[in-house]
Amino acid sequence: MSFQEVHYRPAFGRVLSVVTVVLCAAAIGALIWDDPLSALRYAWPLVFVAILAWALFWRPELHVEPHGVTVVNVLRTHFLPWPAVQSIDTRFALTLQTRTQRVPVWATPAPGRHRALGLASKDFDGVGASARGPLGELRPSDAVSTPSGNLAQTIRGQWEELRAAGLLAAGEEPGGEKTTWHVGTIIALVLTAAAAVLGLAL
Repeated sequence: MSFQEVHYRPAFGRVLSVVTVVLCAAAIGALIWDDPLSALRYAWPLVFVAILAWALFWRPELHVEPHGVTVVNVLRTHFLPWPAVQSIDTRFALTLQTRTQRVPVWATPAPGRHRALGLASKDFDGVGASARGPLGELRPSDAVSTPSGNLAQTIRGQWEELRAAGLLAAGEEPGGEKTTWHVGTIIALVLTAAAAVLGLAL
């Protein structure tokens, strides 16, 4: 059985993150140059925005590996072994459904309206049967020419192969799913948000 290992980070999100952080750093530098005392009060909102932009646009990623799928979101990382995955949805973003939770993949939002209007039937070539609704319908976000559809089909293809081979029949081992909170990111956001509020209130 062949396997396509994938490690995905959206390029646009990384560019947007870098641009935001650079602009915030430049603004903080200007504040310090103009009035260092005022910068102690007014720089914190910019620090908060820079950290938030990094968390929202740089951090999210997706890893499709032989032993399961790892989803890195803004505040949590989820590891889902293949037997835990019950369905793959793309309604608003690529989302993996297990017995206990729905895990959206922040790195792969659904395509926008303008992109959806430009899709043709060939954009859906090769989409797996498990993607289709009760009447055989497909969503624009299932198109393999979009990031959400392409990655969804990569996961579906492997999942369907494993299921057809009977390798998922035994079910999920207890404790197979793992969720890790990004404690450092949460603390940094809370502290900088509190500092921003205090700085602006004083």
